[in-house]
Amino acid sequence: MKKKQYVLSAIALILCIALYLGGKTVPDKTAVTHSEGDGHDHSADAPQKIDFKTILAAAKKDITPNQSQRLTALENSVTRGDVKEQQIHAFHEMARFWLDSARKFELYAYYTSEAAKLENSEKSLTFAARLFLDRLMMSGDPAMQTWLANNAKVLLENALKINPANDSSRIGLGSCYLFGNISSNPMEGITMIRQVVEKNPGNTYGQMMLALGGKKSGQYDKAIERFLLIVQKEPDNIEAIFHIAECYDLKGDKTNAIVFYEKAKDLVKIPQAKEELNNRIMELKK
Repeated sequence: MKKKQYVLSAIALILCIALYLGGKTVPDKTAVTHSEGDGHDHSADAPQKIDFKTILAAAKKDITPNQSQRLTALENSVTRGDVKEQQIHAFHEMARFWLDSARKFELYAYYTSEAAKLENSEKSLTFAARLFLDRLMMSGDPAMQTWLANNAKVLLENALKINPANDSSRIGLGSCYLFGNISSNPMEGITMIRQVVEKNPGNTYGQMMLALGGKKSGQYDKAIERFLLIVQKEPDNIEAIFHIAECYDLKGDKTNAIVFYEKAKDLVKIPQAKEELNNRIMELKK
């Protein structure tokens, strides 16, 4: 990777954390994704598989003896639950443990999703799916991307059975295919998202997913067009603004890259992110 790309990845990671804490996400720039019909076969790059048991076993190595005792009690409560409501409660308790005590977001998302499957309401299913999708867009590990995408896919398919007209669920499902390495045919996901965007060009969620796909495949001009549509509707959308700057930077357009990095710097609240953005601006001005 060239030095410029290392710099951009560092900025993207900082902004990713900042936006995630603020309720939005920026995908890790190292993620393997597909474009708006780029025509490339990515199946040869299929990631090594990981599963829930592997993630759980690794996480258990990092907890204290007291936490381990607490976890064992919670796990036993799950197996003892003889009615659906008890199991739902137990899964939520497990989710809170992994989020609050052990700080393992993937396991928080997993147990939240297990509760959602039992509840089987559109609200709970889409909430749990969004946890996986948000993490998917932050992850740079292809194997983890696939695990996250497959979990989100199941939840969104169930949600769409309840409400087939939910455009956000359909976009999310398309994003699983587009960014999760779960299909050798990325057009499957692109088509789902395009159907929504063509019906409603003002759907910024759909525009964002298609723009990110274009950016990841190196189709920077197409990506910029879609990101600009988002900014026209949401002038303070730092996520879109940063990606515009990065697209210009990656295609070698220093003038426009500086303009949008400056806009991003004015909007971001995290001091470290401001500093990284400023450093990149100074490098471009040399």
